[in-house]
Amino acid sequence: MVGVAYDCLANPLGAVRSTFEKAIASGSDPASFDGRDWGAVDLFRNFLYDDGGLSQVPILNSASIRWVQPNTLVRFRGMIQDMLGNEFYVGAYKDGSVWRTNKFTDVPQFPVDSTPDMRLWERRMLYCTPVPGQNSWAESSDGVMFTSMESATQQREKRPRVDVEATDDMDVSDNGIEGSPSTKKLKENGHSSQQSITEGTSSSMITALDVNSDSLPCLIKMYDCLESDLKLNEVFEFVGVFTFDSEFKEDKDESDDLTNGFSEDVLVHLPPNKVPRLHCFIHRKLAVHDFLPRSPTIEPKPNLVKEIREALLRHLTAVLGNDGIAANFMLLHLLSMVYSRVGTVAVGKLSLNLTCLSRESAPVFGTQLGLALKNLLPFTQCISLTVDYLNTASLAPRKDYETSRLITGALQLAEGSHVIFDETRLEAGILNSVGVENARLLKTLIELQKVEYDFKFYKLDMPADIQMLVLSEGKSNILPADVVLPFHPSSVASTEVTAEALEAWRWYLATLRSLPHSIDSELQKVIENDLVAARQEDRTLGTQDFSRLLTMGRLMSMSFGETSLSLEHWQMVKELERLRRERLK
Repeated sequence: MVGVAYDCLANPLGAVRSTFEKAIASGSDPASFDGRDWGAVDLFRNFLYDDGGLSQVPILNSASIRWVQPNTLVRFRGMIQDMLGNEFYVGAYKDGSVWRTNKFTDVPQFPVDSTPDMRLWERRMLYCTPVPGQNSWAESSDGVMFTSMESATQQREKRPRVDVEATDDMDVSDNGIEGSPSTKKLKENGHSSQQSITEGTSSSMITALDVNSDSLPCLIKMYDCLESDLKLNEVFEFVGVFTFDSEFKEDKDESDDLTNGFSEDVLVHLPPNKVPRLHCFIHRKLAVHDFLPRSPTIEPKPNLVKEIREALLRHLTAVLGNDGIAANFMLLHLLSMVYSRVGTVAVGKLSLNLTCLSRESAPVFGTQLGLALKNLLPFTQCISLTVDYLNTASLAPRKDYETSRLITGALQLAEGSHVIFDETRLEAGILNSVGVENARLLKTLIELQKVEYDFKFYKLDMPADIQMLVLSEGKSNILPADVVLPFHPSSVASTEVTAEALEAWRWYLATLRSLPHSIDSELQKVIENDLVAARQEDRTLGTQDFSRLLTMGRLMSMSFGETSLSLEHWQMVKELERLRRERLK
């Protein structure tokens, strides 16, 4: 039996210290632990996964931060919005004759004197935000854990924490934490100058997309992991020690202004009373299906998938005013994803442009469609494109070298996000230089699935995987979609669905989009002959049209739960394309 020190949930740092002391007692040299674990991470991995402890670990968010205790084990799910560089810290030191460690902590437990034996280690810092556009149902996957942990906390103490105020007090605005050049210089717990040296040259302020009181950022400190394991805009779940100092005060004696708006301390705009810290033990990359509230362990068997497909198609048809053709294209669009890149071509994308929408019909069907997609997909956004929006919006992230931060943009999104671009309110007007650049960024995104990040002296293309739906009166000139379809609704119907149906549809869309797929050699010959015949009939058809038809064939077979394209499904694609072309005439 393990002792109290191994209470991984309530006293994770006790477990860290105990495993360190055991490792030292067994004869290990502290110098050998530079960049590697001494058994602490294995202890937590066993607790979380082998012993089922993961379900007991609370999720850190704007609601749970009111009651979660500092120095306890928490989880944070979010997107890497910025990489803050590396930080040096005193990892191991001698307290008299006893070796101690500061790993996974902000502040040493005991005073640290500079000695030759002191070990200086390194950790990475990541600025993470909740996934942009994350819908409330995707957050409810953690509801069971929140309830159980909250009740456990209330049993341990008669009343909830009073030292952590509501997150409304976190001075968060659309432009970030109050700060920038006039922010007063801070020293984290009075130890920053002697205990840690910031080496990195990235971000410093909260700049999350659509930041509000429900959007809690987190500063993640990573240990002993490869740089290639973590990339910008990827979504992760981090498990580690939570630290948050609500009583942290600014040093009033320091100068009111930072020299030229730049602070040598990269954490100056992320004080511990504004942004919580998480010292990470274990991290794992999350996919869309990880955000299902109750992820069912269902095999995508064709019969079951066909039933779910038919029900979802009926739902989409009703949402789209009984336009069955639009519903079929919408289904393929919602299953699309970039699964490969050949040169500059993003293979697998299928953007959709529904035309013939007016200012009168767009609020009806656009709103109805937007609500339907919010209930089906975990990350959704809607952007209304107007001349004023294009001329003023910050779409691409940009580097601010004065504060050494990456300032987010509306197009800094997680993989698997869905965005509706509503052009129905776009009127004739003049685009300024910002508007022209924004129009170019949107065109690049829909055509190549790339977003240009602005680093002032150069541009850096970041790959994206964003499902893009365009609503417009005529064919969009700004966003040339893969599929252009005139929208022909015939009715407006209210759609009511059961919770069970929504769960099944969410599982369907999240699971089937990542199925493997192939085309056998015999069918390849049939497809080649069909494409040659189509080219002879219509000389305007090009390689992009053929590529789109192959993508539709792949998505059509996947929509039935099949991993290989059949002749029947290829015929369905050809018929769907024929009906679309008839509408375009």
